[in-house]
Amino acid sequence: MMIALLTYDLKVAALIAVFYMFYRLLLSRETFHHVNRVVLLMTAIASYVLPLCVITMHKTVVVEATESAIDFGGLTMMVEETPQMPLWQVLAVVIFLFGVVVTLGYTLSNVLRVWLLIRRSEQHPQPDGTVVCVAPHDVSPFSWMHYIVLSPSDYEAMDASILAHERGHIHRHHSADLILVDTLTALQWFNPAMWMLRQDLRAIHEYEADAAVLSQGINMRQYQYLLIQKAVSHCGYSVANGISHSTLKNRINMMLTNKKTNRTSWLKLLALVPIVGVALALNAESVNDYVYAEKAKTPQKKVVKKGRQDTKINMGTKTIDVKAAKTTDVDSVEVVMVEAPNKDKKAVVMATDSAKTTFPVVMLDSPEADEKAFDVVEQLPQFPGGVGEMMKFLSVTVKYPEAAEKTGTQGRVIASFIVEKDGTITNIKVVKKVSEELDAEAVRVINAMPKWTPGMQKGKAVRVKYTIPITFRLS
Repeated sequence: MMIALLTYDLKVAALIAVFYMFYRLLLSRETFHHVNRVVLLMTAIASYVLPLCVITMHKTVVVEATESAIDFGGLTMMVEETPQMPLWQVLAVVIFLFGVVVTLGYTLSNVLRVWLLIRRSEQHPQPDGTVVCVAPHDVSPFSWMHYIVLSPSDYEAMDASILAHERGHIHRHHSADLILVDTLTALQWFNPAMWMLRQDLRAIHEYEADAAVLSQGINMRQYQYLLIQKAVSHCGYSVANGISHSTLKNRINMMLTNKKTNRTSWLKLLALVPIVGVALALNAESVNDYVYAEKAKTPQKKVVKKGRQDTKINMGTKTIDVKAAKTTDVDSVEVVMVEAPNKDKKAVVMATDSAKTTFPVVMLDSPEADEKAFDVVEQLPQFPGGVGEMMKFLSVTVKYPEAAEKTGTQGRVIASFIVEKDGTITNIKVVKKVSEELDAEAVRVINAMPKWTPGMQKGKAVRVKYTIPITFRLS
């Protein structure tokens, strides 16, 4: 489970790196700050969502259902127990979780510190819904949620530039951005691209707040001088928006440029389309649907009734009432049972008229179709005679695929199936694939197994999901 989480997180890291590279190369110099802010936020979120979007492509593989005995010679096929997690994987999981806890803990501690400072401050509600908080000690001006925190000297001065700057952060909900990105960063603490994205998002916040100040007609040079004065100190809270020295040079350059981005620059956003397409294509997977030639050609049929009267159909533990079609020319009614591994058994009630035309009347699921299979039971299902007999059965049943033998393909195929109440095997699926030939052979052999001793729960036979690893190895 944890290895799957690490694999997912590495996919997220790769996507964040690609999206951030796209932003730095194409958009970072543009002045449509709101668009850049949305791009950074959406690409960060998309990086977590895209690995969960798996496009499944189905491929039908025809498997012969022969059961002839075979002498393997130098071929070895054996059943293995699932190995324990290697030490390096355990260490990777521990280091990853430690980094997540430390990074997330740092964010939470900053939120707590800001909240405690606001609680200890003298609060002055404003008509626009913001609250000016006068801190009990000197602090660089900053804003968080709808609070503006000022030192006593800044509150006495009540500089319009400072208030306009912090209100610019509040009205654009920049604090919510910071909390979201800091949370995502906790899961990507090892990824430099995520930290750089986080830093650039904060810079965009400052560009937007600066634009809000200048839009009110405040003198640019006086405002820039104020920024230089206030940037000497920092608020010290990572989750708050404060005047930072690190982005000051870029902010002044951005204000002096006065360059409006051309609308045609928006076309650069179309570069995101192939990036998303490639991400989905790389995450797609192929699923083999195994069809057994012998059973597919000769579906089991059972004629239940001839004539126009109602009848009952016994299907395992269920008895189903079937009503004859309300037509005068129905000649017969029959049930066609089609068994196909990896698919639910289906029963189709067919009617045949006097012109020998057959048409379906009703579709019925098999008795087991709606009954959930157990993963763990009191008494597990067992191959007749135990594991030793199962290995003997495999040794005389498996045929090493010729194509795989020529190419030297070998490995372990892990397959799952359901042992039904009567011991039959259904719903065979390949959980871990090696190659199309070896996967198909493993499924064929499992399908050829005799009835098992069913699993028991509270003294009753139940359906049980069973997983078996089969190793193909050439000497």
